[in-house]
Amino acid sequence: MNISVSQLPGIGQKISLKTSEDSMLVLIVHHTGKRELYFFDDADSEEADFAMDLTSDETRELGAQLLGATYQPVDANKLKMFKNQIVVDWVDLKQASAIANKTIEEAEIRNRTGATIIGIVQENESIAIPEADTMLTPGDILMSIGKQDQIDSLSDLCKGED
Repeated sequence: MNISVSQLPGIGQKISLKTSEDSMLVLIVHHTGKRELYFFDDADSEEADFAMDLTSDETRELGAQLLGATYQPVDANKLKMFKNQIVVDWVDLKQASAIANKTIEEAEIRNRTGATIIGIVQENESIAIPEADTMLTPGDILMSIGKQDQIDSLSDLCKGED
């Protein structure tokens, strides 16, 4: 990334950030505190593809987010380490499944597959951490967690391939 800073006499400061993909962000900070942010898909373009005004608080929040104040992506090497250990997946419950129209307790999912149901999407409703007496109906999407083989076993069970 190529960063350049220039003074705008009587206005403030211009900060240009040119990316390796030849796009550019320009931030103009006025003496008054006003901030203008411009995005150029092509760094050589005369006209911005997108522009917006930001308050000083919004600018600080944007900077904090870019720095990773609230979210840090997981390192790819760490993801590889967890790949065979913990998997979160969404599984469709089919009519042919032996667990359709049973409660989670009656279905004995954990005993049968080793996977754990941590959420269910039923039509337009989401159920986080469902209770044991939650009814499993065909068409539900089961958010599950477990090892890959456990998730595969649950998937087979939900398809009716048990």
